[in-house]
Amino acid sequence: MVNVQVMSNANLLSAAAAHTVNGLPPITPSSAVFLDFDGTLIELASQPDAIVVPPDLAALLARLSDLLGGALAVVSGRQLSELDHYLAPLELPTAAEHGAHCRMPSGSVIWSAAPNMHEVVSRVTLLASQHLGLQAEIKTAAVALHYRHAPQLQDECTHVLQAIVASTPGVELLHGKCVLEIKPAGTSKGTGIRAFMQQSPFVGRLPVFAGDDTTDETGFAAINALGGSSLKVGAGVTLAVLRCAAPLDVRNWLRNACLSLEGAAQDYAHNNFNPLAEAMIVHGANDANGANSAFVRV
Repeated sequence: MVNVQVMSNANLLSAAAAHTVNGLPPITPSSAVFLDFDGTLIELASQPDAIVVPPDLAALLARLSDLLGGALAVVSGRQLSELDHYLAPLELPTAAEHGAHCRMPSGSVIWSAAPNMHEVVSRVTLLASQHLGLQAEIKTAAVALHYRHAPQLQDECTHVLQAIVASTPGVELLHGKCVLEIKPAGTSKGTGIRAFMQQSPFVGRLPVFAGDDTTDETGFAAINALGGSSLKVGAGVTLAVLRCAAPLDVRNWLRNACLSLEGAAQDYAHNNFNPLAEAMIVHGANDANGANSAFVRV
């Protein structure tokens, strides 16, 4: 059993009361929840390693995952090892590096076919070394170039990386918030979500996905096609059908969902019916002590 500090109902109520969220998609016992990390669960920072993770975030996600029978996943551009570090000791189902590296609900890890990135790494790091304010980030299956501190270089960075992509088989260029990323072609947050939706305990559930960046648009497209709810965090043109202002809204939405799900479970318990167990039976999910036993039950 993973030792996660559990949030009490009093703490949930106190946090949620500080910032009530209305009009966001309901999370029910039959939901499958997918969450981006940077800019969605946590506020963006000036550098990827400068983020501040709320101290109660891991406990909140553990609680919601447990209430959903494990049907909660992180879908992010970050490396899997980074996400595990920031959410320790949780090891949630995760689509990392834009779907190129996925940890499935069973715990097995699936890698996409990786093109040869040696030349890509060399050319991107060279570009970053030539300009103050650029930062190259070498991932397991991709290479990102951050220009948040040198926005005047966006066009030059785009031109150089487009040329690199044109001369490198099997890769594509992804545009994000002050970042350009060369990654394996054909993988995306959308493919990651679709892969999860074919696995227990996600299969048969109604999906919900929250994200903030253009890199999340493939996820929104997948969710919309599956008849689910897509939630854009912040401004910008989007395929998402719903919107909220900031990560604080998302965290309070998740806190409220925990309270709602626990209230429903308690109400039905008086009638000898457990909607969470029923939802898992209907959708073929494992029981609460199966694949999701790493999460603490409240």
